Amino acid sequence: MKEQNFKNHPRYIFGFHIITFAVILTALIISINLLVKEGINLQTVFSVLVAVSLGLLFAFIRQFATKNQDRIIRAEETARNYKLTGKEPDIRLTKSQLIALRFADDSEYVTLTKKAINENLSPKAIKQEINKWRAGHHRV
Repeated sequence: MKEQNFKNHPRYIFGFHIITFAVILTALIISINLLVKEGINLQTVFSVLVAVSLGLLFAFIRQFATKNQDRIIRAEETARNYKLTGKEPDIRLTKSQLIALRFADDSEYVTLTKKAINENLSPKAIKQEINKWRAGHHRV
């Protein structure tokens, strides 16, 4: 597997993020086009509703999966912080900061955590500060 770093850590699944989105968007465009050309009837309204519901489903499926992954990462990082420092993470750390810190190697985790708190670093800034990247290949 390719070594992970700040520039290549986002993951996209071509079939989901590109093809599925394109198909749903195309269905919405076609259904709206039919609605405009044929007028309001049961079939055109139904096709618009189906396309919109597919778009919502696409968005919510991604959101639900991401929220679940965030919960798992927070639990893992809380345990990791406890292992490295003997205490739970500082309450001033935001969820997004804690999630960004998961990429920091144990050797720089504590120092970077303090810097994130003291300088209120954004998740992007935290990731850019990491020298020794700890890959996270399981999140998409």
